[in-house]
Amino acid sequence: MSRGVIQPSQQKLAEKLTILNDRGIGMLTRVYNIKKACGDPKAKPSYLVDKNLESAVKFIVRKFPAVETRNNNQQLAQLQKEKSEILKNLALYYFTFVDVMEFKDHVCELLNTIDACQVFFDITVNFDLTKNYLDLVVTYTTLMTILSRIEERKAIIGLYNYAHEMTHGASDREYPRLGQMIVDYENPLKKMMEEFVPHGKSLSDALISLHMVYPRRNLSADQWRNAQLLSLISAPSTMLNPAQSDTMPCEYLSLDTMEKWIVFGFILCHAVLNSDAAALSLWKLALQSSTCLCLFRDEVFHIHKAAEDLFVNIRGYNKRINDIRECKEQALSHAGSMHRERRKFLRSALKELATVLADQPGLLGPKALFVFMALSFARDEIIWLLRHADNIQKKSTDDFIDKHIAELIFYMEELRAHVRKYGPVMQRYYVQYLSGFDAVVLNELVQNLSVCPEDESIIMSSFVNTMTSLSVKQVEDGEVFDFRGMRLDWFRLQAYTSVSKASLGIADHKELGKMMNTIIFHTKMVDSLVEMLVETSDLSIFCFYSRAFEKMFQQCLELPSQSRHSICFPLLCTHFMSCTHELCPEEVNTHILMTHIQSYQWELCQTYRMTILTAPRGFNVDNKAFMLSLTYAFLPTQRHHIGDRSLSLCNMFLDEMAKQARNLITDICTEQCTLSDQLLPKHCAKTISQAVNKKSKKATGKKGEPEREKPGVESMRKNRLLVTNLDKLHTALSELCFSINYVPNLAVWEHTFTPREYLTSHLEIRFTKSIVGMTMYNQATQEIAKPSELLTSVRAYMTVLQSIENYVTIDITRVFNNVLLQQTQHLDSHGEPTITSLYTNWYLETLLRQVSNGHIAYFPAMKAFVNLPTENELTFNAEEYSDISEMRSLSELLGPYGMKFLSESLMWHISSQVAELKKLVVENMEALTQMRTSFDKPDHMAALFKKLTSVDSVLKRMTIIGVILSFRSLAQEALRDVLSCHIPFLVSSVEDFKDHIPRETDMKVAMNVYELSSAAGLPCEIDPALVVALSSQKSENISPEEEYKIACLLMVFVAVSLPSLASNVMSQYSPAIEGHCNNIHCLAKAINQIAAALFTIHKGSIEDRLKEFLALASSSLLKIGQETDKMSTRNRESVYLLLDMIVQESPFLTMDLLESCFPYVLLRNAYHAVYKQSISANA
Repeated sequence: MSRGVIQPSQQKLAEKLTILNDRGIGMLTRVYNIKKACGDPKAKPSYLVDKNLESAVKFIVRKFPAVETRNNNQQLAQLQKEKSEILKNLALYYFTFVDVMEFKDHVCELLNTIDACQVFFDITVNFDLTKNYLDLVVTYTTLMTILSRIEERKAIIGLYNYAHEMTHGASDREYPRLGQMIVDYENPLKKMMEEFVPHGKSLSDALISLHMVYPRRNLSADQWRNAQLLSLISAPSTMLNPAQSDTMPCEYLSLDTMEKWIVFGFILCHAVLNSDAAALSLWKLALQSSTCLCLFRDEVFHIHKAAEDLFVNIRGYNKRINDIRECKEQALSHAGSMHRERRKFLRSALKELATVLADQPGLLGPKALFVFMALSFARDEIIWLLRHADNIQKKSTDDFIDKHIAELIFYMEELRAHVRKYGPVMQRYYVQYLSGFDAVVLNELVQNLSVCPEDESIIMSSFVNTMTSLSVKQVEDGEVFDFRGMRLDWFRLQAYTSVSKASLGIADHKELGKMMNTIIFHTKMVDSLVEMLVETSDLSIFCFYSRAFEKMFQQCLELPSQSRHSICFPLLCTHFMSCTHELCPEEVNTHILMTHIQSYQWELCQTYRMTILTAPRGFNVDNKAFMLSLTYAFLPTQRHHIGDRSLSLCNMFLDEMAKQARNLITDICTEQCTLSDQLLPKHCAKTISQAVNKKSKKATGKKGEPEREKPGVESMRKNRLLVTNLDKLHTALSELCFSINYVPNLAVWEHTFTPREYLTSHLEIRFTKSIVGMTMYNQATQEIAKPSELLTSVRAYMTVLQSIENYVTIDITRVFNNVLLQQTQHLDSHGEPTITSLYTNWYLETLLRQVSNGHIAYFPAMKAFVNLPTENELTFNAEEYSDISEMRSLSELLGPYGMKFLSESLMWHISSQVAELKKLVVENMEALTQMRTSFDKPDHMAALFKKLTSVDSVLKRMTIIGVILSFRSLAQEALRDVLSCHIPFLVSSVEDFKDHIPRETDMKVAMNVYELSSAAGLPCEIDPALVVALSSQKSENISPEEEYKIACLLMVFVAVSLPSLASNVMSQYSPAIEGHCNNIHCLAKAINQIAAALFTIHKGSIEDRLKEFLALASSSLLKIGQETDKMSTRNRESVYLLLDMIVQESPFLTMDLLESCFPYVLLRNAYHAVYKQSISANA
């Protein structure tokens, strides 16, 4: 078939536009990174800041592009030394500039070909061709503009070339052209205005075709509102009708993109502004909308200043310059408010759209166009705000600060989520649409064509056949659709039918073009939803506005009504991947880069291969570009790592959200703890006092004294408008928790983030610190909170934390287990002290130390330690920390593990006391050995007793041991009570097991049972913890027999020392407390427990040794009955009672045995005497 000399298909316009546009973005990325690197002193090539090369660099820049090496040896001497390193390190920069030059050559060649073919451009008809053409012009212009902004470009190129000449004896073959290009494009737009004179017709036609699209998109918020734009419910009767338009792809075309086309396009072909009213109207409208445009990422172009500087030197352009100035004033005064109102409208419109689609996702089929329009509109407004807020040219900044921007981004993310979630719904709809409607209509259009050449007929028939073959079953079977070939064929067909001598001209068959554009949109709804989301709603530009991004996030968190939308910021970090390009893989973070190095090589090889295969004759692809792309994969990580930045930002946002939620929860917990504190028993005293006085009609306090508010008053509301601080906190928390709970996880650069885990982690840390903080332990004053009060606060705290499960799907029980279990240990996972260590330290170092100092006594009748009246009053009331309720609270807080640690600490103190007692026994061993066998010789015993030393010390140390064991007994009893409530069946099983150990059981087995029983708080005949503590004391220098003897003599020492207690004025027995004020009643527990432990360790008979003790003790005590000195026997009866206490306490001794050693009548008389004495003392 004859088409003239040049066939349109031979020009491969579609292929060239596709390849060059993609390559242009890659080149822009590389040039942008070079500019940023050169602008950063840390990343700048070292040769540009080297003092030794400073004169050489200045010389090269001054002479650029000329090369003079012969007569300047002195200035270039240092360069000679480092030439190889310069060649090696600047090659990447240099060949990037070479690639820019070659890209420029290919673009110019393609533009000339398009002019020669007299291609017809109309954005509403041949959309892909026109869009790609305008994109190429803007990409080319942007690339040359950014290149001209690299201040070190001459130095880099010159240094490399000089090093090349010194090494190889000649300049690089590309240098002359490259140097000239750099000089020519010092003022890139001015040069390109001259360059585009021959391209003016094609470019202006393409731009003027926007006159039906751009003004329709650039409307005010009031016009959108009046048209009820994006509303699905404004016309309920048409809700199910498919959203249609003659210009489907233009409806979601980026406004930002169109403005760049118009501004740069009309600058390059400025002559048409004087001759075409439509062109001038578009130009003015674009100038009034913005003060700056985005060149690439965060590089901006200040429109009015640049345009005025260019036009000021052109004769007869005064009117255009005045237009620019007027438009600038208009933009400065009205653009901000116009865009603010647009954002306000879009917030409500997108909210409505997202809400309706969440309820009726089936509407995503017919109304898909509305979704992508909404996303595109919102994206344009967000990018406009981001760009202008960073480049404010106006004194008033109110229009550029939007505290509700997060809401708009959130609804965008919600729409994106709907599209991803209900993709199969959209696929089903559009597969049926393509096969049942589009294929039929297109077939009719093709049949009605008057002229249809063979090539075009084959392509369009393939379109019809492809669509007809579609079925819903393919969607149900999960088949992967791919219409990329069909879309590329349509692009080629546009190119074939848009040249001037085409047999089938698309300009004469606009209906065909519009129909095909609609079909292409429908195919994208089937196989390219993700790509459509990127095209219409990608906000990866935030990656390059980190400061503004973080500021918006902080504003969002500060405003309670906006905090529910804060999750949109971490979600935006998932967009950042889309701003990378395969020609610049070094932007990926190091980890991913090294992981995928092989795949990058393969992909780049494929890209290179496809470029070669699709390139027409004369379309040269330089091998250096390919090699450079591969080399870039191995660059040191010195530039922008978008991956690292997205990960760090996402982590920071989620962390801040969790911290904010944690702070709110902490504030609520503080309020609740305050309310719980009001219900503590200590606060009811005043209320009871007032009630009693009122009953007895006594005057109470001052008349003007305000009445104390009762607990619960805060819940009484006079009206619903009254909002308390707690209400505000709960509202703010629910809003923020909505955001944290919005998505279960985020995937960012092969990392998965789970927002809820951030909250869980922060709650664990804060709960840990709060529990320790609520103990209010003051090391200086030794003050600490009462266990019952701490337990009340912890329970209030836990109640609040449990309520968090109503807001966020997190496992609070896991938090409790992690935190509270750590609190039962000596140190937590961070090595910090826990409540277990604090309370253990306080009870040992404060309470029990004061007991040993004689300021506190243990009252068995009250089962508590009580302060004794002394000159120096204690700062705390011992009873308030040691009564049964407090010990139970302590057991609740510390749990079995914590109580075990407390017991071990107590046993350590006992073991140290026993060690000292053994030393005293060794000192008196000879006398004690004789006394052991002479208890029936009173005179001899008296003589031996006088030889003993440190008798008082022995009794004091044994008393201390008894006090500690009494405290432990209280703790164990409290633990048993607590566990009986929590695990009654398990405790009863352990108790039954312990009570039924056969006497003949091996001691090791018995000790294991005792250890189990002790852990449950059950009392044991032999204390396993004490056995373990005393076992660790065994001395290597003393034989076991000697150790056993010392243990026996220790019991002798205590037995013969008991009579000396009668002379102590504090040894008087008090029936009211069932004990002695100097705590000697605790000796009973000490003697029994120490004897049981020691003789278990030394495998002796506990019962025999205690019988021996009883014989010695009774003999010694009977002797004081014969004493006549009243001072030494003043409390004889009180000391007699110790024998009864020892037998009552012991599981190994009986009253019959005591009766055989010590007459019971003496005990009866002793009880009678102490009770009588107590009554007379009270009287």
